[in-house]
Amino acid sequence: MTDLRSELVVVRDCANYLGRMAFSGFPAEGIEFYEQLDADNSRTFWQANKARYDEFVKQPMVELTEALTEFGPFHMFRPYNDVRFSKNKPPYKTAQGAYGESEGGTGHYVQFSAAGLMVGAGYYAMAKDQLERFRTAIDGDATGSELAELVADAERRKYSIGAIDELKTAPRGYPKDHPRIELLRRKGLIAMRQFGVPKWIHTAGAAKRVRDSWTGAADLCAWLDAHVGPSTLPPDDRSF
Repeated sequence: MTDLRSELVVVRDCANYLGRMAFSGFPAEGIEFYEQLDADNSRTFWQANKARYDEFVKQPMVELTEALTEFGPFHMFRPYNDVRFSKNKPPYKTAQGAYGESEGGTGHYVQFSAAGLMVGAGYYAMAKDQLERFRTAIDGDATGSELAELVADAERRKYSIGAIDELKTAPRGYPKDHPRIELLRRKGLIAMRQFGVPKWIHTAGAAKRVRDSWTGAADLCAWLDAHVGPSTLPPDDRSF
């Protein structure tokens, strides 16, 4: 991932360059653009169609983040893949994401692609110090049981629970038969909704759907903010 400060500049530059307009949904032409990029992920296609990306993908995403400023500030992910260390990775991303982080630490993510709209809220990937606090809280009877119920409630309300990765067995120092072993094995925790491509995705009402999804995960995110919070480690020390 590129430096977040440079990504924030991209958002501001987009808003200034494209002009601020009210969000009116993601157009069908954006879906078509990504379907074609999936089929031809080449520099030739990208250069010939970048104006379509700007109009039908980037512009609506900038407008959406402007409509959801209470969850920001946001940065948009660049459309280019880092192919320096991978021979098989395509040069262009086939989805456009935007990410905002609250002061408490919760991340709010929205993504648009040929598959439609996806939103998520929580801590997708935790640093070492965050994971230690996360596991300690899960291990505690009161705090761990509270989280288990919050997760179960989110799943009942049609959220999917995910993370960047999870261990195949118990983390060091915890028994394999721990009553909350599935949570302990996770390296993050995020509540997600995959909406696909319903008709409302092309309307201004899509902003309310995103907002409602993030608000609906607020109790789970509040637990994470209270018991995990932002990492205090230098960036180079955050990974296991």
